[in-house]
Amino acid sequence: MEPIDLTPVERRVWRAFPTGTPVDLRDGTDDAPERGDTWAAGRTVRAWVLRKLLLSPPVDGEIAALRVVGARVTGALNLQYAAVDHPITLRGCHFEETPVLYGARFRQVNLSESYLPGLDAATLRVDGVLRLTDCRVPGQIRLGGARLSGVLFLERARLGQEDGQEEALHLNHSVLEDDVWGPGLEARGEVRLNGASVAGVVNLEGAVLRNPGGRAFDGENLTAGSDVNATRARFEGEVSVRGATIPGLLVFTQARLSHPAGCALRTTSAAIGEVWLRDGRVEGTVNMLRGRFGLLHVPPGALDGEVWLDGLTYESLTPRLPAKARIAMLERDAEGYVPHAYEQLTAAYRQAGDDRAARNVMLAKQRRYRATRPWYARLWGYLQDVTVGYGFRPVWAAGWLAGLLLAGAAAFGTRPPDPLKPGEHPPFNALFYTLDLLLPIIDFGQEKAFKPVGGYQWLAYGLIITGWVLATTIAAGITRTLRRQ
Repeated sequence: MEPIDLTPVERRVWRAFPTGTPVDLRDGTDDAPERGDTWAAGRTVRAWVLRKLLLSPPVDGEIAALRVVGARVTGALNLQYAAVDHPITLRGCHFEETPVLYGARFRQVNLSESYLPGLDAATLRVDGVLRLTDCRVPGQIRLGGARLSGVLFLERARLGQEDGQEEALHLNHSVLEDDVWGPGLEARGEVRLNGASVAGVVNLEGAVLRNPGGRAFDGENLTAGSDVNATRARFEGEVSVRGATIPGLLVFTQARLSHPAGCALRTTSAAIGEVWLRDGRVEGTVNMLRGRFGLLHVPPGALDGEVWLDGLTYESLTPRLPAKARIAMLERDAEGYVPHAYEQLTAAYRQAGDDRAARNVMLAKQRRYRATRPWYARLWGYLQDVTVGYGFRPVWAAGWLAGLLLAGAAAFGTRPPDPLKPGEHPPFNALFYTLDLLLPIIDFGQEKAFKPVGGYQWLAYGLIITGWVLATTIAAGITRTLRRQ
């Protein structure tokens, strides 16, 4: 029965409801919902009227629906714990007070293009989609623990106030059986999906999320069915997907993440199929501790701050760069020398078939490790480095031996040493005599047959000592290399 105290516009809405007939209240003068408080009385509908319609039983033979465009809704639309069987479309409307949908259940809700001071809808249940497309919501949208069977549409929505706030969108522990669709979303304040489960895609392409000094996006322990796409997005504040499970792609292509005073990107303990930073830039610390990625795409210059890499694993690293470029990033690790980071980079190069780059990384690891050792251990390390490159440059040892061999042969060739036993010695050969001095194991019979004197005797001692040192460092380097393999 139609109430007797309805205004003409409310009566129009009331009579259209049983058949789901749309009611368009726009007059073309100023239809921007943000300025709805200036709309004429002919566009005003009281919230209790809408509530009474939505809670009314269905009419036999008709499919009732609330479909209103361009209304100014006064009072609080309170549907807390309500079970509404009728689809709702309140598009381009101006709500004077925050709608309360806490614990309610709906078939479908469309609030696109509307102005809402906030939205209190924690533990909401929607059997279809929830549309907040192009909405302006200066307060908080509280959807914690909500369950949606369809898509949550947030494209081009503008959330939060200019001066920011603690939260703009709260979706913690919500269950979304389809996508979160937010291309072009603008939020001032934190967007939270902590512990949320999204069966499809989280699409933030071209989104702008700002929360300076705080967290712009909280996806900790988020479970996504496929991808999280933030192509060309802008984040001012921390982006965290700590502990998240994203089997597809985490895409920051052409994106900018900025939090210079703190952590800009946190992927700690996350399991992600592929992480893409192509043409992207992260300003601030990047924490990837214990992350597990299938592919990690990090171009040169994408990360300009400290990194935390201990425990990070990835199967492949792109784009393909010389080892020097990748080693420079490892040297910015906030924890200093992190052996695992070098081992992981080595494994990635070996997986790609680039053994030379893998050896360069392991050599850099030994040099970084050397800096952490006591002075006497550093001296031994320098010696191994200069002679054989810690076993990764065995050809260096051959070069040293060849140089010393030529120098010794030239010196002893100009002045052969005297024989120990005249008449009982083989013919002197400066080359093999020098080899006898340098190589502690091989014996050509020259060293035992001749005795240098004066400065040449000291030269012989030097060659003997150098030979032992080279042999020891070569053996140590080869042993280290074989142990790693």
